[in-house]
Amino acid sequence: MKNYSTEKIRNISIIGHSGAGKTSLTEGMLYFSGAIQRMGRVEDGTTTTDFDADEIRKQITIGTAMAPVEWNDCKLNILDTPGYFDFVGEVIGSLRVVESALINLCAVSGVEVGTEKVWKLAAENNLPRICFINKMDRENANFDKVLTQAREMFDANIVPIQLPIGKEDSFQGIVDLLKMKAITFSGDKFQEAEIPAELKDMSEEYREQLVEIAAESDDELTMKYLEGEELTPEEISNGIQQAVRSGKFFPVLCGSATKGIGIPQLLDFLVYAAPLPVEKTHALQGEELVEIKAGPDEPLRALVFKTMADPYVGKVSFFRVYSGKITSDSHVENLSKEKTERIAQISLFLGKNQISVNEVSAGDIAAVAKLQETSTGDTLGVKGDKYLLKGIEFPVPMASFAVEPKSKNDEEKVGSGLTRFLEEDPTFQVERNSETKQTLIYGMGDTHLEIIVSRLAKKYGVDVELIKPKIPYKETIKGSAQVEGKHKKQSGGRGQFGHVVVKFEPLPRGEQFEFVDEIFGGAVPRNYIPAVEKGLVEAMEEGVLAGFPAVDIRATLLDGSYHSVDSSEMAFKVAASLAYKKGMMEAKPILLEPIYDVEVSVPENFMGDIMGDMNSRRGKIMGMDPQDDGNQIIRAQVPLAEMSRYPVDLRSMTQGRGEFTMKYSHYEEVPSNIAEKVIETHKKEESEE
Repeated sequence: MKNYSTEKIRNISIIGHSGAGKTSLTEGMLYFSGAIQRMGRVEDGTTTTDFDADEIRKQITIGTAMAPVEWNDCKLNILDTPGYFDFVGEVIGSLRVVESALINLCAVSGVEVGTEKVWKLAAENNLPRICFINKMDRENANFDKVLTQAREMFDANIVPIQLPIGKEDSFQGIVDLLKMKAITFSGDKFQEAEIPAELKDMSEEYREQLVEIAAESDDELTMKYLEGEELTPEEISNGIQQAVRSGKFFPVLCGSATKGIGIPQLLDFLVYAAPLPVEKTHALQGEELVEIKAGPDEPLRALVFKTMADPYVGKVSFFRVYSGKITSDSHVENLSKEKTERIAQISLFLGKNQISVNEVSAGDIAAVAKLQETSTGDTLGVKGDKYLLKGIEFPVPMASFAVEPKSKNDEEKVGSGLTRFLEEDPTFQVERNSETKQTLIYGMGDTHLEIIVSRLAKKYGVDVELIKPKIPYKETIKGSAQVEGKHKKQSGGRGQFGHVVVKFEPLPRGEQFEFVDEIFGGAVPRNYIPAVEKGLVEAMEEGVLAGFPAVDIRATLLDGSYHSVDSSEMAFKVAASLAYKKGMMEAKPILLEPIYDVEVSVPENFMGDIMGDMNSRRGKIMGMDPQDDGNQIIRAQVPLAEMSRYPVDLRSMTQGRGEFTMKYSHYEEVPSNIAEKVIETHKKEESEE
């Protein structure tokens, strides 16, 4: 593949709801452009961009895949993205490095939850959007219904530039409203004809809307249109192009990716209307976000937007060049890490297949293997450059499971395997919980984490189980108690003797432990007092109710006694632990549970259900705030024990429209009826072990 200059490049992310036909659309583009000789099918697992074993097995896209398409002496860098929202990080990464989004809509299903979400993401990135209504050949396909849904849901400036000729089995072509010609298809061939009589009036009506949009794109054209003059075809074409590129107009095209109907015309339109690579971009200068020039004449600046672990070549970094150029067999500076990296062979990826190139110019997208220090979001450039390209903001994963290897010998392999996935996926996190002794993994949903586990088995030969995370309960006291702890042992020769009197009292929540020394007159020698404190601290690692760590306790050493020969540090440590166990039991021990601050963002019509559900989870509603996008934020404090299935439950309650975040707040007493069940369950588990 030749090296294309910046003005000949278009970067386009195909986004939409899962199952709308994005991968088939990408396949159709590749086929008609000659990049592949035969069209694959998702159902057969033979498409170019769904090449991963899990993608083929589940028939969904999991990772963004590159598909460079050469058409009309231009290069379209097509990024085929997942529609399933467990893999939204891949969509976010792709939208950061393109100039336009191709929204793929299903002619049968119409505007779905995933469509709403990706439209919002594209809008947040200020990306022009082009809509393609796919699957016009399917049973129950309805172009008008989908168009109406899109206009009502998103923007009145969603206007077709194509109309379908026929539908379902009789779908045979499109009306091009810019040329005012019908285009019919037979196999891979198509021909122009006059617009069918039954579509003439509708075509004229939409054509007039397009003329208005074109006129509004330019002040001179606006005056000409208002004065009643007719715009020339060239003026209409230029006006439409300008309106699309400015994001003021969202054109709608249609077709069938699997039958190839409308695909060449879509490619024509993308070359003509999709924006060129940016001339300016945003970068950080220190802490300040500034706008800087981009393009071939500026110093090298490239952003890594995706990292992939390839079984054959190792870590692969996908990057977008914003300015300058990168050449194979060279060195660049990772400006984010202040490390020099060697660029070996640069490649373009066509699905899983690599196409070697010698250089990549400003505006282009490519990949390189085996960068040692570089990760997703890093800027590659020239040493000493003061600018860092604006990074990528990924959502915080909220779904969690604990992982346990089926074989204890595999614990080390699990750790190294999960670390590799951290490099690859910014929406995946791993945490070792020291309190519960569990390794926790976090993702965007159950399917996301199931895929991680599947790949762990395939790539590293490690089988693990996903289990429900344990709740890190704690224990404390509500009352006070003054107790004795005496350790006396005589077994021939030197004995052991330690004796303490300790008062236990509750501390305010979150203050952990306080040790107070009130010994007078040397009842306990000074050199043994640290041993008393240490004995208490160690004993508090296990509470008296269910063995959870004890917290928020003040222990005051009041009195004691010693033996000049038999006393020792160990004896006083044991005496302190005996006092602790007795004192905890007498001072009204209780169970504490972690409480989390939860924020749920939902459309207003779901608020009643969400608030009712929060109450059923023992949550306390703390407030509500409206958002700019029309959603409502519900703020609540909820016990962690009640949140284990919340990602799945929220998705079910809101048809996938709800989102939430949660972070630790504090510990609170567990209600007695629930505490009894927790203690009973814990003791049962302990006895089974």
